[in-house]
Amino acid sequence: MKIILGSNSPRRVSLLAQMGYTFGQRIAEIEEQINPTLPYHEIPESIAIQKFQNLSPGLTENELLICADTLVFLNDQILSKPRDTEEAQHMLKELTGQEHIVITGVCLGNLDLKTTFSEQTKIFFGTLSDYQIQYYVNEYSVLDKAGAYGIQDWIGLIAIHRIDGSYTNVMGLPTQKLYQHINNYQ
Repeated sequence: MKIILGSNSPRRVSLLAQMGYTFGQRIAEIEEQINPTLPYHEIPESIAIQKFQNLSPGLTENELLICADTLVFLNDQILSKPRDTEEAQHMLKELTGQEHIVITGVCLGNLDLKTTFSEQTKIFFGTLSDYQIQYYVNEYSVLDKAGAYGIQDWIGLIAIHRIDGSYTNVMGLPTQKLYQHINNYQ
């Protein structure tokens, strides 16, 4: 079985490689649509399904396609990828001192079968000063990350004092659960 990662995320690439898989990559050329009528915990899965549907017509026999989407939820607010550094700063100011949830939805499948699942992780974010937020936004790549932060970055080291759930889920791929699902296709 040949694995195809339907993502351009360097973190997802790294995590899947660290899991020991050799894989190809394809990128879904879609504008992600958030359906506001869905319960919040179903939204990342629905976007992963959109990516899967975009890429699955190109699947061949013996290929397993994996697509994912990660979103940050602060109360009833969805924090996806910021459009610019100003929005990134605003998101981080909203997150400072707050608990929030990170959900990654995954859709994987082949020509015969499709599976979807999601993983939730609760993050306990410490208080950040305006200077710390400005430093992080200026020195790190924040525009390609839901909620404008990466747990594996400097901000994760200095601001996140506790997580409840999967660390790799916050990076963009719930590896333990994904590993179990991949094994179902072998």
